[in-house]
Amino acid sequence: MIRVFLADDHPLLRIGLRLSFEGEKDVRLVGEAGDGFSAVERVQSDPPDVLLIDVDMPGISGIGAIRVLRKALPGMKILVLSTYNDEKYIRDAMEAGADGYILKCIEIDELVRIIKSVCAGRPAVSPYLVNLTLEAHSRTDLERDTDRSPLTIREREVLRFIVAGRRNKEIASRLHISTETVKSHTKNIYQKLKVKNRVQAASVAMGTKLLH
Repeated sequence: MIRVFLADDHPLLRIGLRLSFEGEKDVRLVGEAGDGFSAVERVQSDPPDVLLIDVDMPGISGIGAIRVLRKALPGMKILVLSTYNDEKYIRDAMEAGADGYILKCIEIDELVRIIKSVCAGRPAVSPYLVNLTLEAHSRTDLERDTDRSPLTIREREVLRFIVAGRRNKEIASRLHISTETVKSHTKNIYQKLKVKNRVQAASVAMGTKLLH
């Protein structure tokens, strides 16, 4: 059973997630807080496996709470749950020590899948998830590099499917090309974006204007 604590200042969101988690066998909501101070106090008194936290809350901000709790509980997974798909919030969350940054438009099934993947130490790729695996300075550098060597139209198509979490065989089927061709395009994407895996490629795509 994965124990989850939710910190968010919107009561309706907390109620909605609480009811949604009640239908899950492997995930249980064990506590809630509506401000940063309460979140820090309650999480430290009874640490969960995963903390879901908003970045914009009264008292200590979500970013401030992450900084405190990352030092106090280095083994706990911290996932930001935010309405803001904003570079500054993402960068601040990354520097504070968050393990992932999830957009609130996510479906509950997808959220549960990400929670399970993070707890199991597996990479989670989702169009709602901005993975925080890159260095703080690298996103700007990558934007500049990709301006100089943009992806081809086909590479952008492949990257869109990577962001959506599709595997090579499914991408090949959708684009009517061979799996080996997909692998070749993926390798080129990694080289141009200066990344090592699908998670990092998806993170760069969502944090830049590559697919716009």
